[in-house]
Amino acid sequence: MTDERQRSPRRGMCAAVLSLEAITLGLTTPVMITIADVGAGTAVAIGVGLAVVCLLLAGMLRAEWAYALGWAVQVAAIALGFVIPLMFVLGGIFALLWGSAYLLGRRIERERAAAFAAYDETAPSED
Repeated sequence: MTDERQRSPRRGMCAAVLSLEAITLGLTTPVMITIADVGAGTAVAIGVGLAVVCLLLAGMLRAEWAYALGWAVQVAAIALGFVIPLMFVLGGIFALLWGSAYLLGRRIERERAAAFAAYDETAPSED
């Protein structure tokens, strides 16, 4: 039961959003090269770089600071709209998904902690 109590729904949902976002950001690389006339090196650094950051952050969400960096990735994804206008829309969608996963996950964590605390108060002692 201890593992279940420690499993974070916020971490799981946010990691899923970042993983899906990594695919989208990685796919911006060829779009930047072919449509936006961005140099190949710059496009790879931005597109693949942001994708790798997403995947690394998805694994680091045990630390609270990783969530702050997750918000920064959302800003960067929206800012890509200045290069690829469709990223204003896609970045905005992912930012909404990220915000929803973050806020809903925190709410579930609070309610789960309260439920476990109430259970622990009413459960018979094993001593």
